[in-house]
Amino acid sequence: MSDFLKGFREREYQQNSEYLHETQCPFCSMQCKMNLHEDRSMQKTRYKVTPLKSDPVSEGRLCPKGIFSFKHALSSARLRTPMLKVEDSFVPVSWEKAYHWLSQKITSVQEKYGKNATSVYGSGALTNEKAYLLGKFSRVALETKYIDYNGRFCMSSAAGASNQAFGVDRGLTNPLSEIEDAECIILAGTNVAECQPTMMPYFRRVKANGGKIIVIDPRVTPTSKFADLHLKVKPGMDAALVNGMLKVIVDEDFIDHSFVEKYVEGGANLLAFARTIDLNEVERITGVAKDQIIEAARLYGKATTGMVFTARGVEQHAGGVNTVRNFINLVLMTGKIGKQGSGYGTITGQGNGQGGREHGQKTDQLAGYRSIEDMEARNHIAKVWGVKESSIPGKGVSAYEMFEKILEQEIRGMIVLGSNPVVSNPNTNLVKSALGKLDFLVVIDTLMSETAELADLILPGSTYLEEEGTMTNLEGRVILRKATKKLPGEARLDWKILCEISELLGKERFFSYTSSEEIFEELRQATKGGIADYAGITYKRIDEEKGVFWPCPSESHPGTPRMFVDGRFHHENGKARVTPIAHQYPKERIDEEFPLTLTTGRILQHYQTGVQTRITSELNKISEPFLEIHPTTASQIGLVDKEKARICSRRGEMTLKVKFSSGIREDTVFVPFHWEGKQSINQLTLPALDPQSKMPEFKACAVRVTALETEAVDSMTEVVNMSK
Repeated sequence: MSDFLKGFREREYQQNSEYLHETQCPFCSMQCKMNLHEDRSMQKTRYKVTPLKSDPVSEGRLCPKGIFSFKHALSSARLRTPMLKVEDSFVPVSWEKAYHWLSQKITSVQEKYGKNATSVYGSGALTNEKAYLLGKFSRVALETKYIDYNGRFCMSSAAGASNQAFGVDRGLTNPLSEIEDAECIILAGTNVAECQPTMMPYFRRVKANGGKIIVIDPRVTPTSKFADLHLKVKPGMDAALVNGMLKVIVDEDFIDHSFVEKYVEGGANLLAFARTIDLNEVERITGVAKDQIIEAARLYGKATTGMVFTARGVEQHAGGVNTVRNFINLVLMTGKIGKQGSGYGTITGQGNGQGGREHGQKTDQLAGYRSIEDMEARNHIAKVWGVKESSIPGKGVSAYEMFEKILEQEIRGMIVLGSNPVVSNPNTNLVKSALGKLDFLVVIDTLMSETAELADLILPGSTYLEEEGTMTNLEGRVILRKATKKLPGEARLDWKILCEISELLGKERFFSYTSSEEIFEELRQATKGGIADYAGITYKRIDEEKGVFWPCPSESHPGTPRMFVDGRFHHENGKARVTPIAHQYPKERIDEEFPLTLTTGRILQHYQTGVQTRITSELNKISEPFLEIHPTTASQIGLVDKEKARICSRRGEMTLKVKFSSGIREDTVFVPFHWEGKQSINQLTLPALDPQSKMPEFKACAVRVTALETEAVDSMTEVVNMSK
């Protein structure tokens, strides 16, 4: 844009009392487009948000989080200047002083302990441009192998399963518009009605068309209430449940034999394995009645078209990859993929959970979903970056394991961008302890998160309203989010901060970008020929076409809304892969001391660790932390509804207000994870990791729940006995 046009628009803005900004919600993977209305006609500027009717994804809908999404970005609590910790207090400093301090810290640590003593921790909420740049920054500017991101806790198990089964990982194999064409839908471990509310109308159309919805969840949720069949499985027992369904599908011959023979590898082994499954045993270990398992299998097996969707409830386990593989086994053995209304999808949690895992934030990955251990991939990226292949570090460790490396003193410094690991990680007491041992912790963020409070240096970054960039939604549709507001105070664009730090380290020639679009142009080169190929996607195309689906290898390519339409998958032989999955159990089993299973999740009003939504009074006053428990279980313990109780695991304990629900299993309790400090449930969760994806076991650990009044009586009795 010319200086004249910029000046004209600025004058026009100053003359208007009302202004309309087109943007999109920063939260979940639907990435709903919306309008931000700014009314400056009164003494205090007023804002409100309305949905954009022309959005092909949201179709003109917003959820409560979206309606109030401007609150955190325009809050007086925004970080506006660099803050340096001096004697346990933060002191505002200039950018020059902040950068001088940081360059000295990085140089000192790397001179003493080596390049890998520094680390980077990213986010699934970053734009594609920032995710790509962060991967390049860590490997070229810092020259460290230690980079990972919070998406490790979101999509990694589904990503691993999809790569193994299909040879490619794109969240949904079909566009959202095809959901209504499915005769049967399986929603496994997902509460769409609360986590992705604007997606629900797609499923309502399935029912309007006469289709069936099956929900697999240990709890009754707004989503399960909508379903035709709810399988209330024990937490962590989903793979065994699928084995029961496979048994019925094989015995009653709902297999698409011609599809399996032509397009699937391993079908004979899986058929043989399924025949050995004992349905009575499946009923016993899953807690789901055999009749319900049979009904679910028949509904899905008989359907001509069907889709299976998984989410964190089945993925956030130490056996998450194999569990998702088993759900994909259902899809492939019935041939329900590659055609309209048939496919598989993982319902991405974070705003850019899809794009964030494609471009180099993961420790084992380079842009385009390339493996960092693949020599051809390394050579390609080295050429794009203008560096020697040998200078690109190898694979580091996953997100949680980085904190273990800090405790081992192998990592001495960390830069965190747009993430809050103090709340999002399992076993958060270990994470806090690790961060306290760092020689330096730098946080680039927009608000004072619980992680920022522990930092040595905070650098004020940018929100979705101030930065331009692309996001890739849950369908694999690449969309463009334009900047609409100026940065507050001395805050800077995140990507510019990374470039400026690179300049401090003498690497400015590799980071001389002048715009987000310029970064995207390099990303296009970097992804060309990769699994996630963005080479044919441009800002202009995205704008004109309202998003472009990857893979898109050239500008003449239309993009790929539906995957595998030719029956060819992304393995060398062109076939998909199925494999027998044995019954799986939670890594931590209940016992007399810890007789209940804790599972965690999200609620409608809040997003992830809550930093952006807890700042909104309208959302806070209708939500608070709670412990959901079955009334029968509660009565045995002596709990009172809406009173507080203590919940303990082998890693910690906390008190929470009790919420009775007859919809949850009697052997299970549920706590949302959006709160911090003493209200953070991740103090208790289990850090056991999936050996393939390194996903922690968030969704199942053994706990004990006790009434506070009972504890007080027991304590008094002990004192009396001692006095005797």
